[in-house]
Amino acid sequence: MIRKLIIFLIICLPALAKAQEFMCQVSVNSPQVEGSEKKVFQSLQTQLYEFVNNRKWTNYIYKPEERIECSIMITVTERVSSDQFKGKVNVVLKRPVYKTSYNSDLLNLVDKDFDFKYVEFEPLEYNDDAYTSNLTSMVAYYLYVMLGVDADSFSKLGGTLYYEKARAAVNAAQNSSDRGWKAFESLKNRYWLVENLLNNAYSPFRDGLYSYHRTGLDLMSENMDLGRSGVNDCLENLQKVNREKTGLYITQLFLDAKRDELINIYSQAAPMDKTKIVNMMKEIDPANSSKYQQIMTSSK
Repeated sequence: MIRKLIIFLIICLPALAKAQEFMCQVSVNSPQVEGSEKKVFQSLQTQLYEFVNNRKWTNYIYKPEERIECSIMITVTERVSSDQFKGKVNVVLKRPVYKTSYNSDLLNLVDKDFDFKYVEFEPLEYNDDAYTSNLTSMVAYYLYVMLGVDADSFSKLGGTLYYEKARAAVNAAQNSSDRGWKAFESLKNRYWLVENLLNNAYSPFRDGLYSYHRTGLDLMSENMDLGRSGVNDCLENLQKVNREKTGLYITQLFLDAKRDELINIYSQAAPMDKTKIVNMMKEIDPANSSKYQQIMTSSK
């Protein structure tokens, strides 16, 4: 019995010590693709799930309960050939709020520039320093971005290493013909997302990620006013970045993820705080001014 226990420890403990970082739901849907040969998409979903959740993406040891909760949903819109596909991907990243059962969205984006090649059952390969395929490079890129955003929410500028890895994926893809990687194609794509995150001129944005979550949401269960003060700090930083450069991709993504949450947070604030925040948000997010007006009509 003791011998069996020793063998178990030798074999299993190293694997347990290397618990992977993600608890990611992966789905591949093809509602617009005609034909009955859907098995290839099921195989792709299974292989991507293993690629994301069973691969080690960092040098840190994550406890099972610390794994990052996220989802990657690929929607295939066209099968160009037997192994060529067109589609889009929806990436959602969530973060638990301290001493609550609530998970806050950190990221919720849709990338429509996604053409890829996939041969059923071929291994999915990825190298940080080389462009292997648009499929694995795109997935790895967003995993590194999610690692970075998650880290920034727990420690100031904690995600830099992961953003650098995401930028390496961008650099490796510059000679490819695949869309979404190049600066001139759009101001809201993979290139500009990581450029914004690593640009020192916009570093208050990343400081804001920390204050919003660590000194904001995480304190609200014990002291709502103190937690709201942390969120205030975040929005003031966001205002600085917006005045530096309006319409930044990272600003849009933050607001898309947090807009409804912000309205809930400030609906119960003091009247003077409501007025200040509504005016600030109308400046930062003018297209949605009417939504923030809901804050003023809510009673404390």
